[in-house]
Amino acid sequence: MTGHQPRPIGPAALAELRATDDAGRPCRPYTTSEGGHPLRCCLRGNEPGERIALVSYAPLRRWAAATGASPGAYDEQGPVFIHAEPCAGPDALRPGYPFARAGALRTVRRYDARGHIVGGRLLELPADPEKGFDAALDEAFADPEVVLAHVRAVEYGCFHFEVRR
Repeated sequence: MTGHQPRPIGPAALAELRATDDAGRPCRPYTTSEGGHPLRCCLRGNEPGERIALVSYAPLRRWAAATGASPGAYDEQGPVFIHAEPCAGPDALRPGYPFARAGALRTVRRYDARGHIVGGRLLELPADPEKGFDAALDEAFADPEVVLAHVRAVEYGCFHFEVRR
């Protein structure tokens, strides 16, 4: 069992992203012939033949809008894959952290209540990725200022999931 709860992109944000993404571009769904794209709506890789979309997403901006925070220059947006149509969300029976593969490089960015970065960590996922994520997130939330952590892929810089205090 994971020590922290990975959060997918929420349903309201997904509905908006399926119309217009956070960069102001219209969503352009397509049917993929390959699998494995990390879907941020359900926190799993896609299957070949599914309709998906690559959209620009600003997770900190959306969190800030809901909490009244003001991240200023720390606001950023980047590419994420989502299902083109609503899905059931994450499978509650699938344990562990999503997109966890031994040897993969991740960053764990830490944010305070203002939405400002208060630290981060480069994480090479060990043979037991769950233990690696638990340790990195335990370390992040040991700082009482940290209210939110974003996990991102190093290779593409894209957002994978968020964890809240």
